[in-house]
Amino acid sequence: DFVAVHQFGFLDRYDTLAAARDGATLLLNSPHPAETVWEHIPERVQRQIVEKKLVVHCVDAYRLAREHEMGVRINAIMQTAFFALSGVLPRDEAIAHIKRYIQKTYGKRGEAVVRANHAMVDATLSHLHQVTVRKGARAPASARATTGDFVARLLAGEGDALPVSAFPVDGTYPTGTTRVEKRNIAQEVPVWETDLCIQCGKCVLVCPHSVIRAKVVGVDATSGAPQGFAFEDARWRELEGMKYTLQVSVDDCTGCRLCVEICPARDKSNVSRKAINMAPRASIRADHRAHWDFFSALPDTFVPDAGEALGLKYNKLKDVQMIPPLFEFSSACAGCGETPYLRLMSQLFGDRLLIANATGCSSIYGGNLPTTPWSTDRDGRGPAWSNSLFEDNAEFGLGMREAIDAQAALARRLVEANRVAIGADLADTILSADQSTESSVSAQRHRVAELKARIRDRLGAQAWAADLLAVADTLVRKSVWIVGGDGWAYDIGFGGLDHVLASGRNVKLLILDTEVYSNTGGQSSKATPLGAVAKFASGGKATAKKDIGAIARSYGHVYVAQIAMGAGDQQTLRAFVEAESYHGPALIIAYSHCIAHGIDMAKGMTQQKLASESGHWPLYRFDPRRAAQGENPMQLDSAPPKIPLKDYIYNEGRYRMLLQSDPDAAAMLLAAAQAHVNEQWKHLQREAWTPNPEEKK
Repeated sequence: DFVAVHQFGFLDRYDTLAAARDGATLLLNSPHPAETVWEHIPERVQRQIVEKKLVVHCVDAYRLAREHEMGVRINAIMQTAFFALSGVLPRDEAIAHIKRYIQKTYGKRGEAVVRANHAMVDATLSHLHQVTVRKGARAPASARATTGDFVARLLAGEGDALPVSAFPVDGTYPTGTTRVEKRNIAQEVPVWETDLCIQCGKCVLVCPHSVIRAKVVGVDATSGAPQGFAFEDARWRELEGMKYTLQVSVDDCTGCRLCVEICPARDKSNVSRKAINMAPRASIRADHRAHWDFFSALPDTFVPDAGEALGLKYNKLKDVQMIPPLFEFSSACAGCGETPYLRLMSQLFGDRLLIANATGCSSIYGGNLPTTPWSTDRDGRGPAWSNSLFEDNAEFGLGMREAIDAQAALARRLVEANRVAIGADLADTILSADQSTESSVSAQRHRVAELKARIRDRLGAQAWAADLLAVADTLVRKSVWIVGGDGWAYDIGFGGLDHVLASGRNVKLLILDTEVYSNTGGQSSKATPLGAVAKFASGGKATAKKDIGAIARSYGHVYVAQIAMGAGDQQTLRAFVEAESYHGPALIIAYSHCIAHGIDMAKGMTQQKLASESGHWPLYRFDPRRAAQGENPMQLDSAPPKIPLKDYIYNEGRYRMLLQSDPDAAAMLLAAAQAHVNEQWKHLQREAWTPNPEEKK
């Protein structure tokens, strides 16, 4: 009897009216006014409305929320509209109930939040309008997937109609399927201002959904560009005479604004204008779709075979922006603080990457069937990803490493034993190959391809040939990463994590530290800081955060880095490169801002910076290789704390809640947390201290 569509784009993607009865009420959250919204409804949906004699109403809930400084929080608006139209309760009674619930739910966040929600409820009715239903009106063409494969059927919400035989028999799913999802949920999207851009790559780095991409191409590649497609002269000495372009996939953008907030380039005559600014998506969608299609077909400059030969570097942020990501368009929250790290990892090592992923947020947006954001490059290579449990993910990843090493050892023995048959030169080069750089890894990959071709062409009848073909690819260096959140790393899976670190094996571990169980509803973990409010710590956590980095450093043979992209993007990049190059266990602890922190997610990178500047999240790298050179393995990458802890924490709802509900307890915990931060910094300074040459004498 009542259907509400909270995202206008859902009309195009799903059969939203399949269950609607004849004469039912349809409520649309529409960016278009009631007078013109009919022309924007897909023709298929128009026919359903007419045939079922639906009564249509619309409200621009997002505009109303913005006007009341509520961002994209439209639940109170849509709820009010429902009760106003449905008749389930008398209108005034329903609104009174809604307001009481708002007070109960948001009262702890402050009176200003409650007032804004109440004002939004009051304004809803005057912005709710009936739509005139017309037959034969012009409608936009539908962009729904019409392919017959099972992924398209699932995306269309038709999974219940599929037989078991439609699914992969071995449980493997195609990669890169988020490319066809096209969620179209952003109201505003970034637009590139060419006259201000300094081509630094920061917007590319922080984009949680990999929708902002950069390329540098030859002048000849610019021909045939669609109208409005922009190029600028590339600002690289190594790429002189080439053209730089920056493009946005507007259909995949979530409108989080992180790119705008991180952009350092401003118009001196209008400081509110940056090199990246937000614009309404509806007005530019068609043109920018064409721009993205053209951009996607342009050649990639920074690929393993060519990038380093041009002088581009994997440890230089400006250069890395040109490496195609192999993690893209995930279903993570708008403004997610975790996914930029995964995107960076996929850019640096994606074509030889194996990932063991603990259950949590990263397993949901990383493999939420039927789509996965883990994709492949133009040669069909990409990360191999699999999800394991909270309690055994570290062991699962160690098993990956053990299996690869065993297969590589077998491959080497077979090459040595059949050196003459294979060809002495090729065999010797494969066995002695240096694979310390990406270009040398690529060279080894070409040699292994030649090895496999020789076996197939000339040696297939040999008894050992099939065995070597099965394991030959492990002769190319592989990168194994164990990934998960703090609930896994600090709590449930800590025993396994510690075992892996102690093993000395060449595995890498990435902790996406949100300091709370984000995926299961915001419960406290051992990573939750002193004084923060979370489930099971409603009065503020009374104990300090576990120092998992110190535990790992105590082994002496583990590479350890603590990073925060918003506080040090170059340090973040350097830590990933160093960790992967280290032949042994490496641990990266990555500060990941989260919606559970109670922040404006557009300010996520700013909060990361404040976390570091307050001393709550000091940046450092501990590299055991330095000890062998007579240097201190510990390097502090942060300056001493320069702001008090309160200037960081009271920007976040998880701390402010206690300040409002129990000011005395908040003051006591703040004092304890500040003392802990001060002591932690002194300890790190002592650990990183290096005597000058005169003192050594």
